[in-house]
Amino acid sequence: MTRCRLCGSAALESVVDLGATPPCESFLAADRLDLPEPAYPLHLRVCTDCWLAQIPPLITPEETFSEYAYFSSYSTSWVEHARTFVDGAAARVGLGPGSFVVEVASNDGYLLRHVVDRGIRCLGIEPSVNVGAAARDAGVPTLTEFLTPDTGAGVRAEHGPADLVVANNVYAHIPDVVGFTRGLRALVADDGWVSIEVQHLLTLIEENQYDTIYHEHFQYYTVASAARALASGGLTLVDVELLPTHGGSIRLWARPDGVAGEPARRVADVLDREKAAGLQELSGYAEFSARVAKVRRDLLRFLIEAAERGETVVGYGAPGKGNTLLNHCGIRPDLLPYTVDRNPYKHGRFTPGTRIPVLPPERIAADRPDYVLVLPWNLRDELTEQLSFVHEWGGRLVFPIPELSIVEVER
Repeated sequence: MTRCRLCGSAALESVVDLGATPPCESFLAADRLDLPEPAYPLHLRVCTDCWLAQIPPLITPEETFSEYAYFSSYSTSWVEHARTFVDGAAARVGLGPGSFVVEVASNDGYLLRHVVDRGIRCLGIEPSVNVGAAARDAGVPTLTEFLTPDTGAGVRAEHGPADLVVANNVYAHIPDVVGFTRGLRALVADDGWVSIEVQHLLTLIEENQYDTIYHEHFQYYTVASAARALASGGLTLVDVELLPTHGGSIRLWARPDGVAGEPARRVADVLDREKAAGLQELSGYAEFSARVAKVRRDLLRFLIEAAERGETVVGYGAPGKGNTLLNHCGIRPDLLPYTVDRNPYKHGRFTPGTRIPVLPPERIAADRPDYVLVLPWNLRDELTEQLSFVHEWGGRLVFPIPELSIVEVER
């Protein structure tokens, strides 16, 4: 990558180099363990002209999403987050029986099912064949496509313009950010609304959340860089909300340029926070690489010392972020013999690169390990409650991010 994918500038500066890893969702079936496994550089850089943080587009969305291992509905808290969003969006936008809602990257229908329940016409646009099929099985109309300007125009021509277009946790996943944004504009009515949720680069840097850097995420946004990206497609940022999801996200509310009006005060407030954190100058990124290295040293030290004491450590969860962490730290089955996950699609498979078996969650209670390493640390409250049963044998939870934390759990 020699030029910024948003503004075309060649002024790209290194933020952190995590080496080379396989794509984070490319879980291995047992019959592929003796075959070669591709790995790609994972090097985050920032453009000093538009301040979009980005990694090279070394894999394509087609490689990642043709068959996808992540099903949103397996996270109880995420389904509830979606329900709350739909309730709030319906009030804000004035959704009713005559409205039309489109969600881009609609996954297994976790969000649009709440729109269906309200009797509102909707459509999901989901590129993954397997999760799109699950959405249709759940009663959510779903089109299996990637969003492009042509796709957006085609949906508009067939179904009419959307009063609300939702794009949650996808704006980082597309290398052609300008084309995708134009696709959003093609979908939305001239007086409609676009809502985007995406991880906030501010919290990624401040909270050391480097494991959320992986090949599916081509770029990482501040509100400032997101506003520039939206403008590239004819959309104006009008409001922003700070969310706790994924360790810290932003919900961007945008409208077509002609109807946007003045942005809410919250936009200026967050822009001021980002500027104060130095994210529009290189100083804001200077110490990040050193803090990332400390996470690696601390986690490896804990695992090695636990093994030397004869204590057992197993994993909980098999999220994409976990595979960045495992590969960067060089953790193999000798230090983490297995991890578990609620998603049956991953059972019997192995984590990419590190080859750690993924088993059903019931295995933890059967084996009664001394420690459970929680890889989806962003669900800390939810998983601390789910895993409270480890207290029965004196087990403890370990959270690696933003720094190593060993937690006693109580019922």
